[in-house]
Amino acid sequence: MGRTGAAEGGGGEDGVPESGLPESSVPDPGVPDFRTPDVGAPGRATPGPDAADAATAGAEAGARPPSPLQSEAEAEAEPEPELEPDRSHPAPRTPHTYSPVGATHLTPHTPSRITPHTAPHPRGDDLLDCPEAWGPVTTPVGAFQLVPVRVERDLSLLSAWMNDPAVAAFWELAGPESVTAAHLRPQLDGDGRSVPCLGLLDGTPMSYWEIYRADLDPLARHYPARPHDTGIHLLIGGVADRGRGVGTALLRAVADLVLDNRPLCPRVVAEPDLRNTPSVSAFLSAGFRFSAEVDLPDKRAALMVRDRALRNLL
Repeated sequence: MGRTGAAEGGGGEDGVPESGLPESSVPDPGVPDFRTPDVGAPGRATPGPDAADAATAGAEAGARPPSPLQSEAEAEAEPEPELEPDRSHPAPRTPHTYSPVGATHLTPHTPSRITPHTAPHPRGDDLLDCPEAWGPVTTPVGAFQLVPVRVERDLSLLSAWMNDPAVAAFWELAGPESVTAAHLRPQLDGDGRSVPCLGLLDGTPMSYWEIYRADLDPLARHYPARPHDTGIHLLIGGVADRGRGVGTALLRAVADLVLDNRPLCPRVVAEPDLRNTPSVSAFLSAGFRFSAEVDLPDKRAALMVRDRALRNLL
């Protein structure tokens, strides 16, 4: 059960959040309120979500090449004037040639000795129905895709995000790259019940996600889990993507991806830190409902649920 990081959605995602829930967060009377920590839980559950660094760069507006219908002399005699960049809107993202498989390092770093996940799933089953095959989707903020993490390619970027103070406050993974690597190892070398992914927006890595089987996670000891319940942890890495609704749009998109690609999943769940008000607000805006407060071994959390039956109503 991870910690929900900063910038987990829209409406003021960044910064260290205030305590308490939005006024619209009404507990679900049908779900028990579990308030006793599970002291005997063997280790903590998969980590939780929200915030710290993605690259956005403005495209320079240069001179337009001459039309093929123009003569060479006309093209030389009448050069196009340089255009003044439009300062009234955020600079567009620079297209990123990010390759999901076999890409080079995003930033220089010491190669990790960790081997990416190669262990077979029990009985050959895929416990999460292949998130790497879910493909890109169109969202209000751009084309989005989940790409499974590769340590040798992504470790430096993820470690940099984890060292952002707004992220570290909830994920508690600040430190050298070995700290982030140790967090990834059990997932990559495990049985596939948790899949760490980069979130690519218009081809640029800008967020970190963990898609996990909540019914097979220690979280299941703290709420009435149903078979195939699927959990989400996330953080928004780029400061430019915080506080303007990006997290909310992507939360809804990823929840829809889960429900569309996992037909046996009855609902998507999350357990952000109760203190992380921006995160809880983002889940509510993304169609999740507040179900209960739960005491987990490492935090008091807000159990957020997006039901398949209600996905078109919320």
